Amino acid sequence: MFMGGFMSDMTGTKAMALEDYCRRRGQAFLRFDYQGHGQSSGRFEDGTIGTWTDDALFCFDRLTQGPQVLVGSSMGGWIMLLVALKRQARLKGLVGIAAAPDFTEDLMWQTMMPVERETLLRDGVLEQPSAYSDEPYRVTLRLIEEGRRHLLLRDRIPLALPVRLLHGMKDADVPWETSMRIAERLDGPDVVVSLVKAGDHRLSTPDDLERLCSAVGGLIGG
Repeated sequence: MFMGGFMSDMTGTKAMALEDYCRRRGQAFLRFDYQGHGQSSGRFEDGTIGTWTDDALFCFDRLTQGPQVLVGSSMGGWIMLLVALKRQARLKGLVGIAAAPDFTEDLMWQTMMPVERETLLRDGVLEQPSAYSDEPYRVTLRLIEEGRRHLLLRDRIPLALPVRLLHGMKDADVPWETSMRIAERLDGPDVVVSLVKAGDHRLSTPDDLERLCSAVGGLIGG
């Protein structure tokens, strides 16, 4: 089951590469769009980490059967961990791609200039340029405040699953050290962090996609 990133959708390169990989294996695969993303209804601005986690849990409960491997890209890595905490008994493992738990606090709020914080507090929304779209990010105060209810990196993460974390060392959006922090806080011993020296945030080159599919295949087994 694949969980995409902030303002991403289920037709991205990694999601489609994984679908193709699973089809060739005869393996079931699920991709979906959160509320306000891609083909799903609703406004993006109304979404929060909790909203999108609920979307993922709904899809997990209604559309999957048997043991699952969860794959989360960027924000999807945060959603993946939140889902895993609620459904650990049904999981075989997790694969994070530039996983970004706590990004609303650590990579948004904490890095904003004072004038940006003032705008967000006054207007309830702040537009920021995106490197991946012509449309700006619309960061809402609700996203920031609600995100604080789901922070994971301040304490241990009580998951004892096999976890594979892939991260590019040239990631300009989510520092690769974030994957090291996740690994340190996870309870389980079977946690492997793979750093790609030339990799960026997308990790979507042919070599990156092969690395991703290999990580998923290793957890699926068979």
